Amino acid sequence: MTQRPLLTIAIPTWNRASYLEQNLAQLKSEMRSVAPGEVELLISDNHSTDSTPDVVKNAQQAGLAIRYVRNAENLGWGRNFTQCYELASGTYLLLLGDDDLLTDGALRLLLHRLGGAEYGVVCVGAYGFDTDFRAEIPGGRGSEQEFTDANEFLIGVGALATLISSCVVNKTMLTGVDSRRYASGDLAFLPLVLRAALAAKRNMYLKKFLVASKRANSYSYEFSGVFVTEMWRLYDECVGAVLKAETVRKLERELLFSYYPYYLLDLRLGRRSDPRVALKNFGARFSGQWLYEIWVAPTLRLPRPLALVWGGATTIVGRILHGEWRLGFSFLASRFKRKVHKS
Repeated sequence: MTQRPLLTIAIPTWNRASYLEQNLAQLKSEMRSVAPGEVELLISDNHSTDSTPDVVKNAQQAGLAIRYVRNAENLGWGRNFTQCYELASGTYLLLLGDDDLLTDGALRLLLHRLGGAEYGVVCVGAYGFDTDFRAEIPGGRGSEQEFTDANEFLIGVGALATLISSCVVNKTMLTGVDSRRYASGDLAFLPLVLRAALAAKRNMYLKKFLVASKRANSYSYEFSGVFVTEMWRLYDECVGAVLKAETVRKLERELLFSYYPYYLLDLRLGRRSDPRVALKNFGARFSGQWLYEIWVAPTLRLPRPLALVWGGATTIVGRILHGEWRLGFSFLASRFKRKVHKS
């Protein structure tokens, strides 16, 4: 009988061959410390029309064991994710973005924790990078925390529960859960994270930067529609015997204070979507809550120059008081170096 892998790293991809090539090169380096059969690498190619098949073939010829599935047509993000989930044979699943990278030594540390105890979800720290993920990694050694209360775990990880590359899910905790039910959404992975965490006796938060995410690389969605309307609907669906309504309310307050300000500032800076749409979606969920009305809404309501000042101030204060000053400093340092280099 073939032994089940401890972990499947599944990469859904479509027409991003250059990012996938960098991802696989880093995975090849990480796999050197892995015992045979311990990790399964799975790539689900959504019928890419670029050089993705050649990138995979070259990686395989270089010695990287990859299970490669190429779809006959583009299934869309949600169905491609569902396929990754259904095909993964590991006890645990890490759905890794094709433009995200495991940092040096991350895989060995992760496997050590996964093999030491049974968890529903292991969430790891992530940071954004522009060009060099090694040079741009924030400082600090990080810490680890094990939770026996799923509500405390979900509050602790906050918005990281929505970042697929940060969440390693135990598939054995999801017996009877139909992943296809969520295939039409943009947060198809979040319900599985929530349900695995709520079903488990233990969850872990590795507050170490094990994942590097390429910045400003996905803007095919309207932020508030996904990370307000859809996200909180999925949390609400899980409220019951384990997930408490007060946990959802507390998460709302934390994200209003420290998470949303940056993204709304970015919305006003980049003019990528209509502030009126965001105002409608935010208002439908948070209207009347003082933290929204006083702290967040002005970034959407004020004229753009004033909105940028207000959004910048709330972003800085929220990130610092939430303990994320290292991420902010790393971001500013990276942008400063890029400007100096260009000049």
